Amino acid sequence: MQISNNKVVGLTYELKVSKEEEESAPFSVEIRDQEDPFYFIFGNSGLPEKFEAYLANKKEGESFSFVLEVDEAYGVADDELIVDIAKAQLTEERGFKPEMLQEGNFLPLVDEEGYPMQAKVLKDLGDDLLLDFNHPLVDFKLHFDGEVQEVREATVEEIAHGHVHGEHGLQH
Repeated sequence: MQISNNKVVGLTYELKVSKEEEESAPFSVEIRDQEDPFYFIFGNSGLPEKFEAYLANKKEGESFSFVLEVDEAYGVADDELIVDIAKAQLTEERGFKPEMLQEGNFLPLVDEEGYPMQAKVLKDLGDDLLLDFNHPLVDFKLHFDGEVQEVREATVEEIAHGHVHGEHGLQH
C-alpha cells in the first residue's frame, strides 16, 4: 500500500537540524526508532506540506532522505508570538509547578479551542514570564533520514478525530 491521503503512516527516522547561515554540520535532535515510531494521518497531520510531499507514494519498507529548507519547514520566528504572561495565570492549582517556570523550559498549554500547544520560557520578568509561542524548530533546516514502517487505511473514527488511535496513537 502506498502513502496517500487518509492513510495512517508509521515512520522511524533521525531528525537533524542546521541553521542556514552556519557552516556547522547538522546535529541530531530526535530519533524515532522501532520501539517508538512516529504515526500520523497523511494529508491531515498538520506537518509541513513539503514533509508529506517527500513521503507521498512511498511504501512500507522504503527508506527516505530529504532536507526541508527553513521556508518549507516551520519558517522564521515571528516576534508577535513572543509575549508576556502573568505568573498568576500559571499557578500550581492549574498544574504548573514552580520549577516548570524556569528559563529554557517548555510549558504545556492549551489554546482557547482546547488544542495542546507549548511555549518556551525565555525570561523571568518578576511578576511576568516572557514566553515564545513559535514552533521550537523555526529558523532551522530539517534533515530527515528514515524508513516507512507501516501504511494502512485510517478508520472513519481516526479521520473524524484527526489523529491515529490504537497502539501508536491516542487511547480514548
